[in-house]
Amino acid sequence: MLTFTIRRLVLSIPTLLLISLVIFLLLELAPGDPTAAQPLTIPPEVRERLREALGLGEPLHVRFVKWIVQFFWVEPQVLIDHVFGTTFSEGKQRLISWQTRSPIMDIVVQRMPQTLWVVGLSYVVGVLIALPIGILSAYRQYSIFDQIGTFVSMLGFSVPTFFTGVLLIVIFSVHLGWFPSIYDTTLVVNSWDNFLAQLRQMVMPVFVLALFNAAQISRFMRASMLDNLNQDYVRTARAKGLSERVVVLVHVLRNSMMPVVTVIALGVPQVFGGAIITEQVFKVNGIGQLLITAIQANDLPMVQTLTFIFAVLIVLFNLIADVLYGVLDPRIRYD
Repeated sequence: MLTFTIRRLVLSIPTLLLISLVIFLLLELAPGDPTAAQPLTIPPEVRERLREALGLGEPLHVRFVKWIVQFFWVEPQVLIDHVFGTTFSEGKQRLISWQTRSPIMDIVVQRMPQTLWVVGLSYVVGVLIALPIGILSAYRQYSIFDQIGTFVSMLGFSVPTFFTGVLLIVIFSVHLGWFPSIYDTTLVVNSWDNFLAQLRQMVMPVFVLALFNAAQISRFMRASMLDNLNQDYVRTARAKGLSERVVVLVHVLRNSMMPVVTVIALGVPQVFGGAIITEQVFKVNGIGQLLITAIQANDLPMVQTLTFIFAVLIVLFNLIADVLYGVLDPRIRYD
């Protein structure tokens, strides 16, 4: 297992480099100019100096190498400084946002807690709801519980989150007045009242995203359980006198988690990426809203960095899913 993990980590380096090159070229070749928002009365020579100040006067390959070095060497030091209070990145050249003229990683660190509070909690809640629903729906196939679970799952997966979010706002904010319709990102949880206020403003966005996540995962869980409930090893385990709970929750569930682990692991990067639509509906000042704002402002460094962060997380959690396969199924050996 250790050899496989090291081999995959080494192979991920050229993969990430190729992904970074594709992201960089696509965004560089996209139409738009960072000085387009400036007044038209600015002389061409001043506009050109602005472009050079943003680093656009250098050749394409030089800018790509500088961006890669900053992303893999300088920005991790910035993140360590934020977490542990060190000064490794002091005095080093940083990735700067064209829109705000601020270091990109500083903005990401400021926005990340809001995203993790809302999107992260909704993903955990969705997984905790989806797994038991999928297991019971498969074990009691075609029962009333299975039919209700199927209907709710299809509804949650089919209805877009922007419609569900607006519907909840109309019902619970406008008519009933139970929850706030706008997420207050300036709220500091330093008392019991502020903690309750934080919970109240998280209820609707968390429910919207949890419903969507649970609908998808529960369907995978149900289908995987049904595939394993009719296998020969299940009949053998029952013939040996094992209790039904042990057969289902130990033998069947462990083998059924294989495809579900992939779905859950690949969904984790979405947590860090934020829920772009839901954050827009509830005005959550998170990573998703930051990406939309950067795209609208043609802030290429911010868009490149955020997009590549998502790519790194996807590659990382693909590796984690492969490692978990060997943990869940003893028959899988990578070495």
